[in-house]
Amino acid sequence: MDPKQTIKKNIARRTKIVDDSVYMYENFPMPTWVELSLIDVCNRSCSFCPKSDPTVAPDTYQMMSRKLIDKVHDDLKFMNYKGAIALAGYGEPMLHKDINYIVKKLSNVAPVEVITNGDTLNSKNLQDLYLNEVNKVLVSMYDGPEQVEKFKTMAQKANVPQEMMILRDRWYNADSEFGLKLTNRAGTIKTGNQKSLETYSTCYYPTYQFLIDWNGDIFLCPQDWQRRVSMGNMMQETLFKIWTGKIISKYRKNLLQGNRCDSPCKQCNAEGTLLGKNHAKRWASVYNLVDGK
Repeated sequence: MDPKQTIKKNIARRTKIVDDSVYMYENFPMPTWVELSLIDVCNRSCSFCPKSDPTVAPDTYQMMSRKLIDKVHDDLKFMNYKGAIALAGYGEPMLHKDINYIVKKLSNVAPVEVITNGDTLNSKNLQDLYLNEVNKVLVSMYDGPEQVEKFKTMAQKANVPQEMMILRDRWYNADSEFGLKLTNRAGTIKTGNQKSLETYSTCYYPTYQFLIDWNGDIFLCPQDWQRRVSMGNMMQETLFKIWTGKIISKYRKNLLQGNRCDSPCKQCNAEGTLLGKNHAKRWASVYNLVDGK
């Protein structure tokens, strides 16, 4: 496997989900990628992840409730959501005891992807995910190329479609950026060959996606591991109101104009324009920005 090709294929796949399905609701461009952080714990401690430092991202073992999952479903349905839902965030989603309920419930409103390190996967729970209508299971393999055969055999035993599982080679060292599109996670990681903060300015993240934490707090993107600025809490107001609200609009306008002037954006070195180009154009029109300014 080639880590650069793995990243390229993933970006191409996500581009179709994100940018090929831009749609409007009440004259606003709607998101097409929603990430849920189901549980605040991981069974691994990777050097490129903030979870490797308990002073930055400690394991709290807090997990998303069924009540919140039900509201995510209802709010997205209200918005006529047409994108995808990713289960990843700040922890390992397969550690959530209600993973099958969550996948089944949310699959009623959108395709659901589980992004996992694969450590707890076996043929039984892989088949359970399939029967509960998961769309994709993305496995990040950190140990070595021998894991490829392991997971292929597992999928065969589970009798699930081959295309349901996507294997990602992540067993490389810092010199190869661990096989990742490496970032400093908004100023919380220094490992590897990090880009300087001045490398990128414009960012499309808040034009097409957001992250929902275990307690319903909404964050701009999965880069903000220190949870510095919440856009709102979906247990207090609807996702639509948060998506079109003043806080996220402030960030969205600044980032469209190349201004990483607020925390956590001013500490972030993520490229930010790999996805969301069509959303960015729609939002620039809504805000009457000419050429993004």
